[in-house]
Amino acid sequence: MERKDHIDSFGAAALTGIMLLLAFNQVLVKVTNDGFQPVFLAALRSAGSIVCIGAWLWWRGKPVAMGGREIWPLAIVFGLVFSAEFLILFTAIDLTTVSRSSIFFYAMPIWMAIGAHLFLPGDRLTSQKIAGLVLAMTGVALAMAYRDGGQGSILGDMLALAAGMAWAAIGLLAKGTRLNQLGPEAQLMWQVAISAPVLMLLAPLFGPLIREVAVLHIAALAFQIIAVVTFGFVLWFWLLSIYPGSGVASFSFLAPVFGVFLGWALLGEEVGPGLIAALSLVCVGIVLINKPARRR
Repeated sequence: MERKDHIDSFGAAALTGIMLLLAFNQVLVKVTNDGFQPVFLAALRSAGSIVCIGAWLWWRGKPVAMGGREIWPLAIVFGLVFSAEFLILFTAIDLTTVSRSSIFFYAMPIWMAIGAHLFLPGDRLTSQKIAGLVLAMTGVALAMAYRDGGQGSILGDMLALAAGMAWAAIGLLAKGTRLNQLGPEAQLMWQVAISAPVLMLLAPLFGPLIREVAVLHIAALAFQIIAVVTFGFVLWFWLLSIYPGSGVASFSFLAPVFGVFLGWALLGEEVGPGLIAALSLVCVGIVLINKPARRR
């Protein structure tokens, strides 16, 4: 499919579905952490994704061009950043609530906008984007300060924020380096192929690998491997290669909304007025950051 300069109806529907899937994934991670240690869980998810992605590519008869040797060092960095993102995120979700981690993690467009201004030609900060950054950062600060019923932890909140920064770094690498020569399957394969052994080696440093595994935890892990990583991430990278990066990132405001709602509806998390106000500021800020400038 040829590149587009705006988000069309298909892109909007696909991105909305991905944001809902990603928000639900945080609920799954929270639940699955009861059975597996978070870093070990992230390692298992990457290892399983290698098998599923490979099987899907074999079934389609589609070879994956992993790039020439000149791309390999950059691709290794790509995989290491991916490893860091999910090591931090899964640990964060273990320490704080899904509602809070959703706000901090999905504040990613803040860092994406700043990074694009610094590193991507033609994607500069405007007065509108700066206003959005101020609002979104105010929302993040409010959420950090407001502790609904004592839920969550400051460390977990800060880790979720750092994971969002790592996610933005992945997006910038995918858009602004020679990695954009790779297809979405190759990008994802580099990430899971590197993160699986890295996370597996690091997992013992974070405590016992197994907690209290039940059938529910295994089923949730399988869903993450097949639906979230194999399907969702490939689709996200494909959309990023077709649509403008700012347009793709703009839909991220839906993820914290879905995340807060699902945390409240499925896990019974307390969502007070302070958290709702913080969520509103972050969402409005993200919309302003990514709203296309008017053309004459």
